[in-house]
Amino acid sequence: MVAVPGSEMLGSALHVIATSLLIPVIVGLLLFMAYAIINFGGMISEFSSRIKTTPKEIEDIIKAISNPATPERIMEVVEKSGIPQGQKNVLIDLANTTNMGPDSREALARKLVENEEIKAMKGIEKTDIVTRLGPTLGLMGTLIPMGPGLAALGSGDINTLAQAIIIAFDTTVVGLAAGGIAYVVSKVRRRWYEEYISNLDTLVDSVLEVMKNGEKVQTPNAF
Repeated sequence: MVAVPGSEMLGSALHVIATSLLIPVIVGLLLFMAYAIINFGGMISEFSSRIKTTPKEIEDIIKAISNPATPERIMEVVEKSGIPQGQKNVLIDLANTTNMGPDSREALARKLVENEEIKAMKGIEKTDIVTRLGPTLGLMGTLIPMGPGLAALGSGDINTLAQAIIIAFDTTVVGLAAGGIAYVVSKVRRRWYEEYISNLDTLVDSVLEVMKNGEKVQTPNAF
């Protein structure tokens, strides 16, 4: 078989690049595994300290801020409620917008809710990355040592082949484990944050409606 000119040089370059990636891949897998375990512990800690708001509590807050429909009443009810502090801050900020028009207040409400959503999503972005890259690095760690291992098999070096297979299996297991743990953390936290944002949306809409109705009552009829 006639070799393509330059193919040996290109093949050698690819081999050097692939082999040189083995150490970074192993280091990355160890970091991913440590990060996944730390976040799993953080998720358990967050679960124990997490403030759970039931639909009945949301309903009670909405009824309380509607009677009477004043900013002072809204702030009083929100401060005494058991909702998370982030939600309290958003609702109190809206209650303090009596100098704004309805459209400006709604725009501010959308921005405040969006900021809370961004904060929540930041908590799962990194674990999402580990979920995707963990198995990828595991696959790279499987394939990289197999080349030298098969070459050693051709020359009868069984020990080198055995070492390559051990590295390949270990990196695969660690990559899948890190990705699996990170997936569980991301899945659970995403559900928590979606519930948090859903409750916040409901309360924000109620505060906007209460303030709008309160302004209509306070505005004298021109006729």
